[in-house]
Amino acid sequence: MLRQLGPMVQQIQQPCNECEGTGEMMNPKDRCKTCQGKKTNSERKVLEVHIDKGMKSGQQIRFNGESDQAPGIIPGDVVISVEEKQHPRFQRKGDDLYCEAEIDLLTALGGGEFAIEHLDERTLHVMIVPGEVIKPSKLHVPFISVRANK
Repeated sequence: MLRQLGPMVQQIQQPCNECEGTGEMMNPKDRCKTCQGKKTNSERKVLEVHIDKGMKSGQQIRFNGESDQAPGIIPGDVVISVEEKQHPRFQRKGDDLYCEAEIDLLTALGGGEFAIEHLDERTLHVMIVPGEVIKPSKLHVPFISVRANK
């Protein structure tokens, strides 16, 4: 585009106002009412993500061909990366959950039962068999019975 500014001429290079640099001209009455001839519509799409039990940090969930789409361009993938959040009560080691629990001396020496609230709000009742001595810092893998909270 050339523009006369007093005694000098200014030359400006910019996309055409009619085709916006695409090189295609379309009759205004033939244009789509929604996109105005731009061939794309901007819309929001909600992707539902299912996180399976036991997924680890770094695992990815991929939605093929769901990224921005435009004519003549192959759409990319939407990739969601899982990141574990620390839990105040449980620690994860591989596929196992560890919970540190304090029990009284009588239960540790003579057996008994104590409860742990699980992640899904179930109460796990841990039984210590009478005669089985629990020593400090001992890793104990007990038989756990699950009772519904009511």
